Amino acid sequence: MIREPKSSSYIFNTTTDFISPMTPQQIELVQSSWEKVKPISEQAAELFYGRLFELDPSLKPLFKGDMKEQGKKLMATLNLAVTSLTRLEDILPAVQDLGRRHVKYGVPDESYQTVGQALLWTLGQGLGDAFTDDVKQAWTITYVTLSNVMLDASHEMEVEEAPAE
Repeated sequence: MIREPKSSSYIFNTTTDFISPMTPQQIELVQSSWEKVKPISEQAAELFYGRLFELDPSLKPLFKGDMKEQGKKLMATLNLAVTSLTRLEDILPAVQDLGRRHVKYGVPDESYQTVGQALLWTLGQGLGDAFTDDVKQAWTITYVTLSNVMLDASHEMEVEEAPAE
């Protein structure tokens, strides 16, 4: 079950999207548009990271490894998320773990907004005219939901690791 987030630093500064369930139509829009992106996933990953670093160059040092491999990991993660939208509860532990790992990598909360912008831009580039307002809204809800789960988990970790006073 998805809960109300504890932190105030969530994407788009709202908690309503976090707890709003996606409609079957929105899930279908995300999944069908993803099928169009999968054949160009390598190029989409390159576009994504190019745009991400253009929007916030300070994020580039967080990626120390092979960017081609990083792109493959990104696309695999997105694929898992998209294919699991009808059973989100099954992947929530993995999404929470990803949020906790991002704390260890030094990913600041503010970067989630930038990542969302880069993702939507990339989808727009890859899908062209098929990236309609409805598709964009469905992807936005997907990203907001998952990123807020990650942020919530990362903040729980920070509380657990805080020194006792």
